[in-house]
Amino acid sequence: MKNRRFNKLRAPTMSIPSDKEQVLNHWLGVAALFMASLNLRPAVASIAPVLGSIQHDLGLSGAVSSLLVSIPVLCMSLLAPFSVKLSERLGNEQVITLSLVLIGASTLLRLFIQSASLLFLTALLSGIGIAMMGPLLSGFIKKYMADRVPSMIAMYSMALALGAALGSSLTSPLQWKLHSWQMALSFWLIPAILALPLWFSVQRRQIHASDTKVSISKPLKLPWKTGKAWILAIQFGLLSVVFYSLLGWFPLMLITAGISRFHAGFMVTLFAIIQIPSGVILQLLLKVYPSRRNWLIISSLMQATGLLLLFFSTFLWSAVLICGLGSGMLFALVNLLPVETTSTPEEAASWAAMTQCFGFLIGASGPFLTGWMYDRIGNFNVGILGMVMISILMGVISLFIVPRKDSLTFSNTS
Repeated sequence: MKNRRFNKLRAPTMSIPSDKEQVLNHWLGVAALFMASLNLRPAVASIAPVLGSIQHDLGLSGAVSSLLVSIPVLCMSLLAPFSVKLSERLGNEQVITLSLVLIGASTLLRLFIQSASLLFLTALLSGIGIAMMGPLLSGFIKKYMADRVPSMIAMYSMALALGAALGSSLTSPLQWKLHSWQMALSFWLIPAILALPLWFSVQRRQIHASDTKVSISKPLKLPWKTGKAWILAIQFGLLSVVFYSLLGWFPLMLITAGISRFHAGFMVTLFAIIQIPSGVILQLLLKVYPSRRNWLIISSLMQATGLLLLFFSTFLWSAVLICGLGSGMLFALVNLLPVETTSTPEEAASWAAMTQCFGFLIGASGPFLTGWMYDRIGNFNVGILGMVMISILMGVISLFIVPRKDSLTFSNTS
């Protein structure tokens, strides 16, 4: 057949794919989405488990070493709008493929690190790749999977959580096994290698398609003047502050709370693992009670409760479970709402780009401020209490997501 298409794509001048080809295209799209999403976290999450070795070998302070997390997050903020502009010229699929190449190349480069400057360069390059790909995955879901947005966002969230879990839990054992933190960090090239063939196949199936590139009569604009987009962006930013602060410092937070290094490693792994099914759990909960706003409030309070237990150094295993589940559900929700609120793939990508631009700009400050306060005070109490207040603020802001009478009107398709 001359033009192969993903499921749900139709063009009046083209023949309709067979049922077998539609199924093949659908599962190719799902697999490509999952593997691309899997690459969005390991380059950042793998830093914290070997941060002590990095600081020792390269002579970095807490505030400076926290930039290894803050730099990629800052890239995700500043470059997110450019990903939409670039997709107008090249198409979503091509930009995602190029982003995977950049993430893989920067991860491979970590094998040769002997100086802090090269390490920070890899953080910058991986941040650029993640920034260019992140918003476009929302557009990809809206374009090819518009009839199953909640389930695809759940899978997207699961892949991100899995990537973070693998990066945070396996990097330290890899360092011990390979006798090198450089080799442990470069190991995360493998997910990019596995994802690239899928996206090359996606490109081949789209190369002759009439809508491979976005056709618009005027430049696509980000919704800077839309109030709901700003609320979602602020929510995303506050969540990012907490998430990336924990991503960079959670092991040391648990150790200073009295947990052994061995058990702290297990608890960090548990925190990451509990977020993997959180998107699926949320999808099931939305089928029973579909109010996105109310689940935002509940998830925010769960995250605050877990952090409060961590602040008082009590019931730490429960703290990790509650905080991890709340954080995972929050992430799935703040990624679901921009896709559900918009009506076209291009609009979904632009909303995602704006929320990530502003959100990650706020989030980038989290790891740095947490590390800076730890250097000054000698403990994480102020940082943890700040994250508790941020989580409560997220719950308050959620009251303004939609009017009360419209709180159940979001699409509930699955």
